[in-house]
Amino acid sequence: MKRRVFFPQGALDLWVADDRVELTGESVVLKPSQRSFPLLDAVRVIRELTGEPDPYGLVGKVKLRADLEARGAEILEGSMVLGDNAFDIVPGFIATVDASGFDAAELAKFAAEAG
Repeated sequence: MKRRVFFPQGALDLWVADDRVELTGESVVLKPSQRSFPLLDAVRVIRELTGEPDPYGLVGKVKLRADLEARGAEILEGSMVLGDNAFDIVPGFIATVDASGFDAAELAKFAAEAG
């Protein structure tokens, strides 16, 4: 079974600065184990800003950036506009890991230790 894990861009930046991870192309490498996880551009949708209902059901969800842009979303740093709605977002990446095995346990332990 596969599980998706969201990495906020800010957390990855801190981990790179602390020399805990290395970004190589489209993957993140955990320095302690040298394990590599492929990454996809994504965003976490925090809240709707215009006071309108969220007709897309995006608030509280993590979505691939490419999927949102295919729906017409305009994304810039910490904000996104889709249709008549504006949203606060957290840019980042999704890694897909094996939820039943070593990958998920290692990634969870690393994230907890890295803060």
